[in-house]
Amino acid sequence: MSLVKKFATVGGATLGSRVLGFARETLMAAALGTGPMADAFYAAFRFPNLFRRLFAEGAFNAAFVPLFAKEIEAGGIDGAKRFSEEVFGVLFTVLLMLTIAMELLMPLIVAWIIAPGFVGDAEKFDVTVKLAVVMFPYLMCMSLTAMLSGMLNSLHHYFAAAVAPVFLNVVLIGALGYGLWQGASPLETAWYLSWGVLAAGLLQMAVLYAGVRHAGMKIGFRRPRMTPNVKRLLWLALPAAVTGGITQINQIIGQMIASTKDGAIAALQYADRVYQLPLGVVGIAVGVVLLPELARALKGGQEREAGNLQNRSMEFVLFLTLPAAGALWVISDEIVRVLYERGAFSPETTSIVAGTLAIYGLGLPGFVMIKALNPGFFAREDTKTPMRITLLSVVVNCILAVSLFPLFHERGIATAEAVSGWLTALLLFVTLVRRGHWPLEKALLWRVARLLAATVIMAVALDYASGYFADRLASTAPPYEQLVALGLLIALAMLVYFSVAFLIGGADLGMIRRNLKRKGKAAPSEESAE
Repeated sequence: MSLVKKFATVGGATLGSRVLGFARETLMAAALGTGPMADAFYAAFRFPNLFRRLFAEGAFNAAFVPLFAKEIEAGGIDGAKRFSEEVFGVLFTVLLMLTIAMELLMPLIVAWIIAPGFVGDAEKFDVTVKLAVVMFPYLMCMSLTAMLSGMLNSLHHYFAAAVAPVFLNVVLIGALGYGLWQGASPLETAWYLSWGVLAAGLLQMAVLYAGVRHAGMKIGFRRPRMTPNVKRLLWLALPAAVTGGITQINQIIGQMIASTKDGAIAALQYADRVYQLPLGVVGIAVGVVLLPELARALKGGQEREAGNLQNRSMEFVLFLTLPAAGALWVISDEIVRVLYERGAFSPETTSIVAGTLAIYGLGLPGFVMIKALNPGFFAREDTKTPMRITLLSVVVNCILAVSLFPLFHERGIATAEAVSGWLTALLLFVTLVRRGHWPLEKALLWRVARLLAATVIMAVALDYASGYFADRLASTAPPYEQLVALGLLIALAMLVYFSVAFLIGGADLGMIRRNLKRKGKAAPSEESAE
């Protein structure tokens, strides 16, 4: 299967999840707006999500996948199964102890970490604590799900792991729909959502476990023991957890600061949801596929193949994210108005969220590049270097967020995160090149310069066209007219960008053919991959 086809498999499944995520956020905006219950729910949900990114997705994509791939090469499926059971026993035990401790300490955690600004509002604080208690076990479910996802990806079964997040959005849409149908209060709706998060976590774990069994690997529970393999995993996972969760770390810092302003947490969440669409479809797809492919090439001594994988991935990333960044900067107001402005979501809120989204858009290429650059370290079992870079960028984010929030509020938080993301991407890239782990192609640099030019031309055309569609995009226009007008703007942007990119040499048919025809080293189970 070609690299692009694998990206498309994961990206397509992620796209479905993100589209449902938009539907969820649209219902959320109508039901809760940026009121106190929206702040309470998002603050409570951010905490298990932070741990999920730190100790689940980040750690396992970085540490588990290369070790699992090595076990397959050395001991076959039986060796990989034994390793998985060893890890599962330790992981389950640690997560259970962590969950119990966090549930007992939740009031202190909300007061000190999740939302210090809520302490002065007794009702808001109490609701946040209770919602967080209900949702925190989601971490345990998703951490085990992340391990199962890593196994499936290493076995070339990409689709099941990528489609699992759909269940979260389906369950939460159902909870919101039920709340709106019943005319539930914001507090009741927040409770429906919290129990929905827990139910979705259990459902995702069950689906992934079934996927692993379908892939031919049945794992059971072993008594937790610190075997050499488990020790090696933990040694790699701790710095990888910090690195993989860079976005979430910066967002939790932003949330702590934003909790001092009513509605700020919800506004940041609504903006985050929009830019997560291209970040998820492109960035997550590249990160998920590239790591096992790169690890496999390096284990086989194929340095030239590894370099080609990295360059093609960066080419793919920038080809798609540069225009997305330009569009988010130019038509952020129109996007937010069409997606969210209804019910409890006012025009004033649209202005705040749109300004935040535009800044996130500028940081988008940097955020996605991190996903393509980290595997260059992780596949070589080097998790400490990206961790050090990540910690530096977190310090920068803290300084900027504290400095800019009093002046620019939500936009200040977004600016801090965008600058931090670009700093991380540039330092990772320079380090790989200096070490000789990234054979930089001059042709790639020239192509990127041309893609930037195509993006600028597209942005100018989009700015002009948005004025032409202004009446149809206004909040007074019928919703279907708004959607059609926004769809036409996006279609026009794509037409202009791709036409100019191919015309001036930012992309060519040879590039597309290279990516489509590149064959990876097939695993024995690839023929049955979803």
